[in-house]
Amino acid sequence: MTTNSLCPVLVGTSGYSYTEWVDGGFYPQGTRTPEMLALYAKSFPVVELNYTWYQMIRAEAISRMIAKAPKDFLFAAKLTRTLTHERDRDWKEELERYREGIKPLQKQLAAILIQLPPDFTWSIANRYYLAYLLDSLQEFPVAVEFRHVSWARDSVFAELEQRQVTLVTVDAPASPRLFPCVDLVTNPALFFVRLHGRNLQGWKAGNMQQKFDYSYSKEELQQWNETHLHTLRTRAEKGIVFFNNHVRGQAPENANLFQALLT
Repeated sequence: MTTNSLCPVLVGTSGYSYTEWVDGGFYPQGTRTPEMLALYAKSFPVVELNYTWYQMIRAEAISRMIAKAPKDFLFAAKLTRTLTHERDRDWKEELERYREGIKPLQKQLAAILIQLPPDFTWSIANRYYLAYLLDSLQEFPVAVEFRHVSWARDSVFAELEQRQVTLVTVDAPASPRLFPCVDLVTNPALFFVRLHGRNLQGWKAGNMQQKFDYSYSKEELQQWNETHLHTLRTRAEKGIVFFNNHVRGQAPENANLFQALLT
């Protein structure tokens, strides 16, 4: 889809229930974890659920969570790690459990995020596996984030476009093995951006806190808005942008600044 107008963009963060965000000033002192989503929703219209990667999603828990957010609030939910990073279980059974668990979220679901690990390279076996995941989740909006550069090829993009699956655009440290930042819309209904920060030493160290310890400057965000985001906004009907630099409350701070730049 090509249009002369710029589509709307929803900005949020990857996760919301960080106790360090109380110390960082985003949440008021004394805020308890069960109170965080309602407070978060006063600042942002969308959130990416991180916990669904760490543990299997359950319909009862999802229903309780939805009740704490406005009716028009949107969620993106990561696919569980047993289906992406730890594929040594009965993954078909795991996938069915995930499908059942996420059903209460369907009306407020922006996308299911399939975040693939750096060692998930472009191979026949991995291509078949990803195709099975996409086939099994076709009733849901789906976005795929590749981490390995071997997936950066036209045949992959064409397959995603045919399936109307969103390719995640990433901002991360420049590294020859990492999937590059690609301003490509494979699903005209939605583009999906994740900004991980540019802490190259942190990525090399593999330490989670160091990896996402980065604060974007206003100049960096302005440049991102005028180049990458502008291109994406001319090619889709809607976009979502998540800041994953969650350490010390940097993600909500950058997300608020980015929202201001869009107005």
